[in-house]
Amino acid sequence: MQLRYSFRLYPDTPQRAALARAFGCARVVFNDAVRAREDARTAGEAFPAAGELSKRLITEAKQTTERAWLGEVSAVVLQQSLRDAEAAYRNFFASLKGARKGPKMGPPHFKSRKDNRQSIRFTANARWSVTKIGRLNLPKIGEVKVKWSRTLPTTPTSVTVVKDTAGRYFASFVIDTDPAADAARMPEADRSVGIDLGLTHFAVLSDGTKIDSPRFLRRAEKKLKKAQRELSRKQKGSKNREKARLKVARAHMKVTDARREFHHQLSTQLIRDNQAIGVENLAVKALARTRLAKSVHDAGWSAFVTMLEYKATRYGRSLVKVGRFEPTSQTCSACGIQDGPKPLNVREWTCAACGAVHDRDHNAAINIHTAAGLAVSACGAPVRPGLVPAQREETGSHGRPPKPCAA
Repeated sequence: MQLRYSFRLYPDTPQRAALARAFGCARVVFNDAVRAREDARTAGEAFPAAGELSKRLITEAKQTTERAWLGEVSAVVLQQSLRDAEAAYRNFFASLKGARKGPKMGPPHFKSRKDNRQSIRFTANARWSVTKIGRLNLPKIGEVKVKWSRTLPTTPTSVTVVKDTAGRYFASFVIDTDPAADAARMPEADRSVGIDLGLTHFAVLSDGTKIDSPRFLRRAEKKLKKAQRELSRKQKGSKNREKARLKVARAHMKVTDARREFHHQLSTQLIRDNQAIGVENLAVKALARTRLAKSVHDAGWSAFVTMLEYKATRYGRSLVKVGRFEPTSQTCSACGIQDGPKPLNVREWTCAACGAVHDRDHNAAINIHTAAGLAVSACGAPVRPGLVPAQREETGSHGRPPKPCAA
């Protein structure tokens, strides 16, 4: 599978100017491609092909007085910008036809020079390289200093240079992972776990472990409020306002980076210690429209589950998502009786049937572990196996019930 490895870049002043030129040229070519498509649509003509756009917007444009400065940057950067425009239109049309999953996508829009995030991409054709002293040599930019936080496992296929909203530069390498090396890094485990994600605790595991919620945004709110207030008092278009904007962006980046690091460490630990993981498929978008919206966004459940998904695929683990309508908080994990819905302030309850006392989150984690088919009975069969396809004469049923264990 393909992964991205990102490293911090520290370009000097001439390299920053060269990167700014590359960002601007890539943006102009992207906007020209969108404008050519829109003009063809308005005129009722067929969309120009990628080869025609490349010839008109890059090769021929460099020979004109208005676009002669396109020759100051690598041609690969401009070609990749055209590819990005083509991909944006493909995704838009696929979304219209319903062939693309997820929310509906709008048509590509023009990029602005005031966008705070800029990026360019170099493929192998650009002949970029890593020097012997560990610097990233980029065509028509130079050897840029890199902060290597880890070793690249294989030779990258491409590198994307990104300038984020806080003014930081990063090099993002695309890596093809080695399945044999991944298997050696994380051998098979003999454990499985169910995870209940929440706000009181970020995660409660079926073995009783509780992981506190760091609440990175809540802890930084006072500092963010002060920085945002200073920004609102600066005159628009002034240099002081740009400084204040960078201060706000850096404060938000610190929160984002801390949250991402927490998610990476926890997801890696869970994948390393467990062969199978069960997690509830939460409706995060719906929860983000409630009064708990800020806390839901601060927790970052979707990003965490996404990390679990790709790490499970990479290291040969199993990740099972339990339906969001499964009554995990209403069912007794001891006897299986459903005791009805309970308000969020009820953190502990007693089963009316068997008298077992349950911690709300721990009980839900056990039920998620069971509903995912990860728990086994004394004879080794799953307690709640997956759905079985109905036989021809049983159309409309939800599958046959599991067979009892042999005595």
